[in-house]
Amino acid sequence: MAAAAVRYLRADPADRSRRTTHPEPVVEALPRPELRCVGEDERAPVEQAEFRRVLGNFATGITVITAPPSPSPTDGPDGPAGFACQSFSSLSLDPPLVAFMVGRTSTTWPRIARAGVFCVNVLGADQGELCRRFAVSGADKFAGVAHTPSPATGSPRLTGAAAWIDCAIHAVHTGGDHLIVVGRVKALGTDDEATGPLLFHRGRFGGFTTD
Repeated sequence: MAAAAVRYLRADPADRSRRTTHPEPVVEALPRPELRCVGEDERAPVEQAEFRRVLGNFATGITVITAPPSPSPTDGPDGPAGFACQSFSSLSLDPPLVAFMVGRTSTTWPRIARAGVFCVNVLGADQGELCRRFAVSGADKFAGVAHTPSPATGSPRLTGAAAWIDCAIHAVHTGGDHLIVVGRVKALGTDDEATGPLLFHRGRFGGFTTD
């Protein structure tokens, strides 16, 4: 596991203006490591299916993590990157930090890593279909999706999202078969006309109501 560790990185605050239009890569996208979370002589404490079933009782919101096209000239023509993510959380108030988790086999993560920045789009209750679009692999996820550049990093800000958080990658840590990505918040906002959050519970979408 040590060989697959991701080095601690911090965005350069002195270069914010240039990063807005041409973000500099601040994370080296490492080769995919072998995913083995327990030793060959160890037994996993729980079955994966049971793990998913029990943890599915914890209702979460849904986000779409987006990033602008990679600035690296060696990557060739490249569009924005994005994926649906329910493993998102606020982390720190001072400094303002958030975190999301992404699978180490993700094909989208290396593109976000090269960009060095991302925007968290908190989906509204009526955006279930948008979540499904960004949950697939190998398709043009942004085709027909309305979005505008976020103010600090230029990452896609999805139209109609209940909230958005514009970030620079602050640190990356390993966590089993996932990576824990910490972002430093550069800008954020809400859509006052949003109908409420999109929720995910026991494998199904839902909404939120008040008594």
